Amino acid sequence: MLESVLIANRGEIARRIMRTARRLGVRTIAVFSEADRHLPFVREADEAVLIGPADARESYLVPEKILRAARETSAAAIHPGYGFLSENAEFAQAVQDAGLIWIGPPPSAIRAMGLKDAAKSLMLQAGVPITPGYMGEDNTPDRLRAEADAIGYPVLIKAVAGGGGKGMRRVEQSADFLDALGACQREARAAFGQDRVLLEKYINAPRHIEVQVFGDSFGSVVHLFERDCSLQRRHQKVIEEAPAPGMDPHTRRTLCDAAVRAARAVGYVGAGTVEFIADASEGLDASRIWFMEMNTRLQVEHPVTEAITGQDLVEWQFRIASGETLPLRQEDLTIDGWAMEARLYAENPSTGFLPSTGRLMHVSLPGGIRIDAGVEQGDEVTPFYDPMIAKLIAHAPTRDAAAIRLAHACAGVEIWPVQTNAAFLARTAADADFIAARIDTGFIARKAGTLVPSPEPSVRVLEAAARALLPPPSSDPWVSLAGFRLGAEPCATMFVRVGNAHYRTDVSPDASHATTIDTGDGNILFLDGQAWEIGIPVAGNAAGESAASGTIVAPMPGQILGVHVAPGEAVTKGQLLLVIGAMKMELRLDAPFDGIVTEVSAAPNTQVAEGTILARVEMKAQIT
Repeated sequence: MLESVLIANRGEIARRIMRTARRLGVRTIAVFSEADRHLPFVREADEAVLIGPADARESYLVPEKILRAARETSAAAIHPGYGFLSENAEFAQAVQDAGLIWIGPPPSAIRAMGLKDAAKSLMLQAGVPITPGYMGEDNTPDRLRAEADAIGYPVLIKAVAGGGGKGMRRVEQSADFLDALGACQREARAAFGQDRVLLEKYINAPRHIEVQVFGDSFGSVVHLFERDCSLQRRHQKVIEEAPAPGMDPHTRRTLCDAAVRAARAVGYVGAGTVEFIADASEGLDASRIWFMEMNTRLQVEHPVTEAITGQDLVEWQFRIASGETLPLRQEDLTIDGWAMEARLYAENPSTGFLPSTGRLMHVSLPGGIRIDAGVEQGDEVTPFYDPMIAKLIAHAPTRDAAAIRLAHACAGVEIWPVQTNAAFLARTAADADFIAARIDTGFIARKAGTLVPSPEPSVRVLEAAARALLPPPSSDPWVSLAGFRLGAEPCATMFVRVGNAHYRTDVSPDASHATTIDTGDGNILFLDGQAWEIGIPVAGNAAGESAASGTIVAPMPGQILGVHVAPGEAVTKGQLLLVIGAMKMELRLDAPFDGIVTEVSAAPNTQVAEGTILARVEMKAQIT
């Protein structure tokens, strides 16, 4: 077994790798940026090395800094986790050239699968079916649009070096193609350093199914069955499960055999995931499932595979990197029950899932399930990295039971003041169509109206707030019997404040039980995965500027990526004014109405805080 391992990553995945390393007696070394100095993964490592500023381009994405830290700490091996440098073939080669063990596939396999077009050509040679599309060298806009027209719309533009939903756009008609191509290429350049793309026919009712594979250095390859990752939002996975619902034995065998062939075709060693897209309009069938790409690393969703197989995939990685054979043969691997994973993010679904940052003053995560978390109470969620707080993993004998357990767990999340998607996850896992496995990659977009919780409190929230705000019981019956009157209904009404608004609601003994905490500045109520500021109304209520006032404010902390107007310029409703970016996403800020730009206070490439005034627009009729 390895003597020591440097984990070239952060947060949740760093902690997860450390858990297995400690169990196996492997010394752990963390690397961290200035922004992560106080996070748990730094404290929990046997040794930790500062490698640079918060910006990943100056820390986690700098191979030389990682290798220097490995030399300084006498690390025997480097585990890249996922993201950052995990699929960088040059980094993998540099690790090996430095005499260190690379816990991942050979650099040649990473290169072979790193570019989507080359990988698809390789899969064709290996007899693995691929989706119809265009993978040619000619990437001129006119040629790409002509190819898209020939394929037929809708089509998918994908960066050849893409991943994680970045550098990807769906195009519905030819007239929209060039704009979508430009946006896709800009995102690809920013995320991956190159902007070459390929085209794929967009599959109606698509399901995203992937197979976990493992290879050793002796030529053996096995699969650990499939996962379904169809529940996505903007190509980002939200809930993953294993096995895939509706998968019959013949289709599973055909799909998993194809994944093993794909791994063998590139001499694969270690953990990898072969991803497929399925046309599920008439159920799963082997003839309607095609290869998409291969991720040459451990996946975020690997815990669901661990749950149904009873295997520790990080331990498998360690053992294979140590020169051992695969721990089990194919016939020794079986499926036990069902597992689901939900990604808990620091984001606000009610504002279009904009990132939320700040210090976690209160964190309480549910018991009874596996939780892989990157932060704890008192830690800070910063705007520099992916905003995932934790992964909630539920395992049960059946799919229905797993979904119920996951929904209950998500509803029990308590986090303040950072906003999360917990209520959204709870609603999704409890949705009748999800329970019935009527799913595809468009599921969340179609049902957003019911899955995204309202920013306004429900009757259940108001009644729970009233119950929580009632004075404590008194021995004086005239005080303790709220609303009591001879001949009156045994129920009272009272005014409560939720957020900045006042509501009149019943005080009912049957109100939903909810947890409340006192922050010192007020009370916070937690119910169904949401957090609400509550209190007794006081005279006076300050109101903020109307959303229609024309004041353009930063909806999240981030960097100004572009300023597209100047003071005095006439604009029309919906015209692009500014672009702000944070946590690997871009957001347009458009004109709210026809008018004149009277102020622009934002400058490109500057950081702004949430709520900062960036520009003002006045209606033409108001200009005198």
